[in-house]
Amino acid sequence: MVRPLHIGVQLPEVERRVPWPELLSMARTAEAVGLDSLWVGDHLLYDLPDGSVRGPWEVWTSLSALAAATERITIGPLVASLGFHDPAMLAKMAATVDAVSGGRLVVGVGAGWNEREYRAFGLPFDHRVDRFEESFHLVRRLLASETVTHAGRFSTLDRCVIDPPAAWPGAPPLMVGSIGPRMLGITLPHVWGWNVWWSQFGNTAADLAPVVDAVNRRAVDVGRDPSTLVATAAVYVQAPGGRGRAMGDLADEGIAPIRGTASEVAAALAAFAEVGVHHLQVVLDPITEAAIEWLGEVLVALDASAH
Repeated sequence: MVRPLHIGVQLPEVERRVPWPELLSMARTAEAVGLDSLWVGDHLLYDLPDGSVRGPWEVWTSLSALAAATERITIGPLVASLGFHDPAMLAKMAATVDAVSGGRLVVGVGAGWNEREYRAFGLPFDHRVDRFEESFHLVRRLLASETVTHAGRFSTLDRCVIDPPAAWPGAPPLMVGSIGPRMLGITLPHVWGWNVWWSQFGNTAADLAPVVDAVNRRAVDVGRDPSTLVATAAVYVQAPGGRGRAMGDLADEGIAPIRGTASEVAAALAAFAEVGVHHLQVVLDPITEAAIEWLGEVLVALDASAH
């Protein structure tokens, strides 16, 4: 049975505080119902509109545990801020998680956006794209098993090598979580794929089509064949019982979720394949084990539509 595109789910991040055993159970359920991928946000804390403060579990230690608790499903950060770690240490952690997972890791990367968490944890927020550019090239070279000596504006490495290496030759694939022209120029020559968040395009396939076209044009500009890139998008889906999602970014408010019966939602997701998207990361409302089980019903309808 051939699915029109791959479907994953993002585990809870800002929506509510989730005990670790529940998170682990969600991951196992996601694999059991046939989802293709499992994603964990990389954030440290948010100030919520009601005045409370909330933070998710740390992404790399979480991914290592999720890798050990699952067998088949692709895992990854959506997406890892390169500003939270020195590049060599991030590459070391990614290689370890990739080995634990048996080669199921996709390393989503970005420059970050939430100044509050950078300040709270004493991390620099200035020159974010400059810092990202230097870190990105170090991470990709280290994950490709290069020995790297580097004296740059933000990082210094002396004969650094990642040993033991990642699970398979060629390193875990990299995915950029940005559609900014400069970020795409830095990354598109090297990454496996790219990602866009649902509030950046309006959460419908029709709204995403011009974004896909723009990224493909940027790929051509930097010498990359667009057909060799994996286009991914996070989409906001409301399951039965959903009443609205707590937001870590006010820009996410006011955009309608995809909703309806399992068959109707499956049809909406299939439409993304028609505009050139290969992989969706579903952001569920509510994000519960029961909602992931319902998403399994959507998968059944989606798979049936492929025949």
